[in-house]
Amino acid sequence: MRVFITGATGLIGSAVVAELLANGHSVIALTRSDASTAAALAAGATVVRGSLVDLDVLRSSATDADGIIHLAFGNDFSSAEALAQNVAEESAALEALGDALVGTGKPFVTVSGTPWIPGRASTENDPLPLDGPVGGRGISVERMLGLSSRGVRSSAIRLPRTVHNEGQGGFAGLLTQFARQTGVAGYPGDGTQRWPAVHALDAAMLFRLALEGSPAARAWHAVDDEGDTVLDIVSVIGRRLGLPVEPRPLEDFGPIGPVFATDQPASSALTRAELGWEPTHPRLLADLENLTA
Repeated sequence: MRVFITGATGLIGSAVVAELLANGHSVIALTRSDASTAAALAAGATVVRGSLVDLDVLRSSATDADGIIHLAFGNDFSSAEALAQNVAEESAALEALGDALVGTGKPFVTVSGTPWIPGRASTENDPLPLDGPVGGRGISVERMLGLSSRGVRSSAIRLPRTVHNEGQGGFAGLLTQFARQTGVAGYPGDGTQRWPAVHALDAAMLFRLALEGSPAARAWHAVDDEGDTVLDIVSVIGRRLGLPVEPRPLEDFGPIGPVFATDQPASSALTRAELGWEPTHPRLLADLENLTA
């Protein structure tokens, strides 16, 4: 299958590209810089230059491909305005990609976060939040899944708060960045809130499984750790970096601080049972042991 991928050279995307190529697919990667172009070519992909705002490039690339995996998302979390811009750009890109596939029966796999449900782990059947800092992503994903009624085999992989590899990535990676910048391994709230996690290589396998065989309009959870407490996560970060572990005010964590402070465990029981997905790589707390001061 010729697969068009956005976000192909990030932590998750590079793992997905390797997974697809190892299983007989070919990859066309959307790249927006010389560095990402070089990385995609080195990995064995062909490239199309552009970004999520280049809607004509997205449409033509989608038309030429046998399937799509969408992973790209802006990485500017410095303000509420920047986050809103990221969401708006992704929404327009998803609409352009989806419209190009209407009536083709081709697979279209996109990405979101796992939802949070008070008092329990969220499941694949729970709805995404449609309000709050990233509610716009939920609206876009639900719209994309609705393309199943228009001849698109659409599905969504819900990623946990931390997708990691060698101790890097996700919310845990952001806490590590904050710790390096401030000299304190800080955490929001009381630290008892739980975050789900998955190794990037395990998530990559799930993207491939969904591309190859997911029924239309289904959501899947790429979750290995159902919920590590934030205090446990930060305690490993602090120990590995040689820094004190302390609670910090919510505003220290920027516009996604309220998300950081939320208890949000998630289950992947249905995903494992129905798609046969079984993670095999290190879990988050073990992987964070790769951090060095």
